[in-house]
Amino acid sequence: MGSAEEKVVAVIMVGGPTKGTRFRPLSLNIPKPLFPLAGQPMVHHPISACKRIPNLAQIFLIGFYEEREFALYVSAISNELKVPVRYLKEDKPHGSAGGLYSFRDLIMEDSPSHIFLLNCDVCCSFPLPEMLDAHKQYGGIGTLLVIKVSAESASQFGELVADPVTNELLHYTEKPETFVSDRINCGVYVFTPNIFAAIQNVSTQRKDRANLRRVSSFEALQPVTRNLPSDFVRLDQDILSPLAGKKQLYTYETLDFWEQIKTPGMSLKCSGLYLSQFKITSPNLLANGDGVKAPTIAGDVYIHPSAKIHPMAKIGPNVSISANARIGAGARLISCIILDGVEIKENAVVIHSIVGWKSSIGTWSRVQGQGDYNAKLGITILGEAVTVEDEVVVVNSIVLPNKTLNISVQEEIIL
Repeated sequence: MGSAEEKVVAVIMVGGPTKGTRFRPLSLNIPKPLFPLAGQPMVHHPISACKRIPNLAQIFLIGFYEEREFALYVSAISNELKVPVRYLKEDKPHGSAGGLYSFRDLIMEDSPSHIFLLNCDVCCSFPLPEMLDAHKQYGGIGTLLVIKVSAESASQFGELVADPVTNELLHYTEKPETFVSDRINCGVYVFTPNIFAAIQNVSTQRKDRANLRRVSSFEALQPVTRNLPSDFVRLDQDILSPLAGKKQLYTYETLDFWEQIKTPGMSLKCSGLYLSQFKITSPNLLANGDGVKAPTIAGDVYIHPSAKIHPMAKIGPNVSISANARIGAGARLISCIILDGVEIKENAVVIHSIVGWKSSIGTWSRVQGQGDYNAKLGITILGEAVTVEDEVVVVNSIVLPNKTLNISVQEEIIL
């Protein structure tokens, strides 16, 4: 088959409501994949990256959310990108590889030659066309996106060893207790359809072991996969680790940014990374202004067209302002996400914070975090419809929805 005829599909794993608990209170209002980073839903960034893949036929979102929660977004993004985007709801947990396998018939309906698999909570530049070219040269069944990180942080992820010449994956271990490598798995893959046979093999082997345990007391003592259903297949432990070193899997290393979006703090950091990337990919989305007819803009800033911002406000760097927000004269915004319908009054200051939907910050008030994206209280988060009255200071705090603050707070969680 010639390359012009080959079709490619992409699958994005979006998780479900029980998976986003570390993202509260922001995930109380909206599915985590639809939370805006740099003015676009989190899942929009990998979806728009998929658009750059040659011969892309379809994009599938797989998760546990109700279909109605994604219906409007899927319809809008399909029309915008002119590529079919479909949401598929898992009936039960199947694991990262098992979820892919459970929808194999739909995924294969266009007879694609390659299948991309991405995790929604990954923030990176998604060099997908380059990965695909490398994968075709390698000739294996799968290629992983990898990145070099500090030795101290590597153990939080899947560590791997690759051949420095051929880039073959030689060894893979998920969150090891001892240091293995400073190369980690980025959660972005491209496979040939042979991945389905590999997943099927794991299920078959697990069924065989289950039958063996009925007659073997020794097998019954083995804890590793004893309680896993045969159709629950994990990509890392069940596919990557066993196939490493068998000339089946290869790596493609990115030198760009990469982060995992597990917490609100990391979402603020990743919003800034995407805003910075817009300078290359979508400069038209970045605001500009000189403080005369439009507010002074410093650094990378996204402002929704419906937001109203006083020319005497100063915005940036790393600021994303959503629909129908209102920013008063003299306001100063640095490193923050301002969600729909927020009002920030005159001379208020917001730094290292996320301000929830329809919240209000009074005149001369200050909402601020220290900017430690990994700490539990490293940024300040206001949930939906929080009112901060005039001349109140909120520092390193999390405020749940529908609260009114008329006194200053520091390092508190307001329930």
